[in-house]
Amino acid sequence: MNTISIATYRPEWKIYFEQFNKAWIEKYYVLEEIDKYVLSNPEEAILKDGGEVLFAVYNEKVIGAVALRKVEDTTMELTKMAVDVNYQGLGAGKLLCQSAINWAKERKVKKLILYSNSILKNAIHIYKKLGFQHTAIDEEGYKRADVKMELYL
Repeated sequence: MNTISIATYRPEWKIYFEQFNKAWIEKYYVLEEIDKYVLSNPEEAILKDGGEVLFAVYNEKVIGAVALRKVEDTTMELTKMAVDVNYQGLGAGKLLCQSAINWAKERKVKKLILYSNSILKNAIHIYKKLGFQHTAIDEEGYKRADVKMELYL
């Protein structure tokens, strides 16, 4: 049986983090400067402050990624979640999201936030299923974001 496993960041997988995220962002939007920086520098933008990048692996192939970026001492942002278009529908997105929640809980994070867009109905459905709730959007997010959600752990 083919199962999806989750693994933490490996430098040699940085290309997948960048590739998958660029593909979905460019499908719907325009890459913002913050996207370019985070995707090309995950060690600096995510990892150095205590964040993590998780990868979904299926049949020894990396098929998706999600990042957890430290916002404050007890708050992290779930960001840059993307699954290779050829492997969507296998449940990798939900597994990545649940794994990110588990990772945050293990590190005593109190709140996760995320920014999204209302056209991404499948993603928002997954977030809601996992307990995220809508909250007021702020200016801190991305130009393309019209949704902000949070989950208290």
